[in-house]
Amino acid sequence: MAGNRYGMTTGAVARHLGVSPTTVRSWEQRYGLRPAAREEGRHRRWTAEDVSMLEELCRLTASGVSPAEAARTVLANRDTATGGASGPARPSDPSAGGGRTAVPAGTRRPGSRHDPPLGPVRAECRGLGRAAVRLDGPAMDDLLERVFQEYGLVVAWEEVIAPALHAVGKKWESTQERYVEVEHLLSWHVSTALRRMIVAGSAARSTAPPVLLACTPTEIHTLPLEALAAGLAERALPVLVLGGAIPAEALDAAVRRCGPAVVALWSQARATADRPLAAHVAGTAFGPRGARTAPMVLLAGAGWAGEPREAGMLRPGGLGEALDAVSGRYERLRSLRSDRAQTPGGPGFTVLRRSARTG
Repeated sequence: MAGNRYGMTTGAVARHLGVSPTTVRSWEQRYGLRPAAREEGRHRRWTAEDVSMLEELCRLTASGVSPAEAARTVLANRDTATGGASGPARPSDPSAGGGRTAVPAGTRRPGSRHDPPLGPVRAECRGLGRAAVRLDGPAMDDLLERVFQEYGLVVAWEEVIAPALHAVGKKWESTQERYVEVEHLLSWHVSTALRRMIVAGSAARSTAPPVLLACTPTEIHTLPLEALAAGLAERALPVLVLGGAIPAEALDAAVRRCGPAVVALWSQARATADRPLAAHVAGTAFGPRGARTAPMVLLAGAGWAGEPREAGMLRPGGLGEALDAVSGRYERLRSLRSDRAQTPGGPGFTVLRRSARTG
């Protein structure tokens, strides 16, 4: 890690981690993950130890641990390493009362300033895991429906579903595959619930270019893509899901045929990440001459950790950030379409899509 004797700026840390500076600041505000020391009169600087703490946070969340739980873990590790004598005070929750510590949340409900209480979410995570171990399908369905309705997709995924899947997966690995039926059943019920949301939230036929979701050629885990698809459908954005282990040639053909605004490539482990493929997709241009465009590529999943940021590519820090990035892309495209509509002969979304099929 490069840096001077004063440490790294927030912007430099964000570039190092492959996230936005806003994300790093949100970690400070929500979880108290700020530098252990700050020089008087200087802007905030992150030491190598501080950056290692954030790297651990990214590793834990990428493996399925909720952001709130991961933050508590890394802060506890730092307190242990320093004997609890250093580090800023953690933010308090004004709604908690009685001097309790803050209730951190990985994400907030869209449009809401109020985080859900962490205790019930963690209890439901445990309940989902216990229902899976009992092979109790109806209980899993009821619980999934309840957390989606009460907390929304992003919180339900990051605070309940992903940690439950991670816990069941660890149980399977530690018991010589005795719980493989539990993991498969839980995955099936989660997938069913997510697909119901996709169908319920799917928009009518749109002339806007779609969001194309696919796993890299050697990646078979599709549940995170289904969660992203459900969130996009909830926002009335057109989605095409290609699923797991998509050959590079098939992905290239799909991109050229449908002219997507965004392509999300999921890689769960570094061994399945395919940087040349991502760069190829980001550089694939389509549309009429004079108005050619290329898709924005989302590098989603832990497999892309540590990859440098390049033009046309974005590595979101979680489901909520990915949804916001895609929504922002469509807002910019709508603005561009409006500007072109005011220019005689200016192409809009419909022209872009039709040209993509022939280009």
